[in-house]
Amino acid sequence: MRMLYTCAMWALQPLLRRKLQRRGRDEPGYLEAIPERFGHYTQAPAQVGEPRYVWVHAVSLGETRAAAVLLQALREAQPGVRILLTHGTATGRAQGRSLLQPGDVQVWQPWDTPAIVQRFLSHFKPSLAVVLETEIWPNWVAQCRQADVPMVLVNARLSEKSLQQALRLSWLARPAYAGLHAVWAQTEDDATRLHALGAKVQGVLGNLKFDAKPDGQQLAQALVWKQKLQRPVVLLASSREGEEALWLDALQALKDDPLDAQDHVNAVHWLVVPRHPQRFDEVAQAIAQRGWTVSRRSRWTNGPDLAQQEDVNTVWLGDSLGEMALYYGLADAALLGGSFEPLGGQNLIEATACGCPVLMGPHTFNFAEAAELALEAGAALRVDDMAHAVTTALQMVRFGPDENAHVAACLVFTQQHRGAAQRTAQALLPYLNPAKA
Repeated sequence: MRMLYTCAMWALQPLLRRKLQRRGRDEPGYLEAIPERFGHYTQAPAQVGEPRYVWVHAVSLGETRAAAVLLQALREAQPGVRILLTHGTATGRAQGRSLLQPGDVQVWQPWDTPAIVQRFLSHFKPSLAVVLETEIWPNWVAQCRQADVPMVLVNARLSEKSLQQALRLSWLARPAYAGLHAVWAQTEDDATRLHALGAKVQGVLGNLKFDAKPDGQQLAQALVWKQKLQRPVVLLASSREGEEALWLDALQALKDDPLDAQDHVNAVHWLVVPRHPQRFDEVAQAIAQRGWTVSRRSRWTNGPDLAQQEDVNTVWLGDSLGEMALYYGLADAALLGGSFEPLGGQNLIEATACGCPVLMGPHTFNFAEAAELALEAGAALRVDDMAHAVTTALQMVRFGPDENAHVAACLVFTQQHRGAAQRTAQALLPYLNPAKA
């Protein structure tokens, strides 16, 4: 049955090339080193006598941030380890460059056909493959087993929705998960679902993202800018398609409320940061079409334009990459993107690490346990919909006597759940092979 899948993946290669060209028009990073995705490399092949690579795969930006803390712990546990870092998205690759040290290599993930994966493994000769969170490809697993390269899944998560999808393709998913050498899950629920697919779950080690510390310079810059602001800031963080329209509808409803609600909607600065950079212009256009003035982060020189602070019809658009700590530092409350449409929610841990309370919609199945723990700790609140989120945020930042308590709860919540990076590094040590290529 895997042969049928392989034939499909082989046939889809021209479509992938066209997709990369289209994505590259908005995100030029996708046009970089396209042949790498098909197993053709400009980097020198691994040489006999050199320490062998540990292949670490972090598909996108979130996984790359988790990889950062894991790599730091691995380097401390085994100095001199050489990393082969792969990604699937342009944002992940851009973030991953900062993690490289002399001797490391970064390339795109190999497309999942046997021939391409074989070329990748033959060229770099890794001794171990470490995949973060969810990115399991059947031919990766099969070819690693054939090449005697242990493949492990760390910081593993699997939602109920993803489990049901995998069970519908069990002829493909079960052999892939069962073929992994070892799996370490984020939560007990994740472990149970992974077991159901045949994965060899070795333990529950927590979430690496709790160990990621916010950028101190960005938080310091946010504090400087915040001291100049005359109103609180409410952030729609990592918004997904459809959510900005819901948010703008909620703001308009408050403006149109006959009971002086316009005073409330104008009592804060509204900031939105779309999840995907290719949508920055689209979101800016949508805001402007609703009659708001758009102030884009990319055009700020020393923070938000002070003159625009007097304009209550201005919305700030966070159209930059790698500055979420700055945005969370500016914000007094954050509406969690991905949770107001049935998309599973984005990661709330970075917000709480910055001391920014979170308001979540009904859809947080991608990070179910972290969401529930944050609720229990008082670091987050659950609301029914976007309209409720907007009104609750306004009350929280303007009148809420517990605002400081929510901030303190965020910091305590983050601190209590740290330590997964060290535990994961220790679990991986027996697999790190110092043998030469």
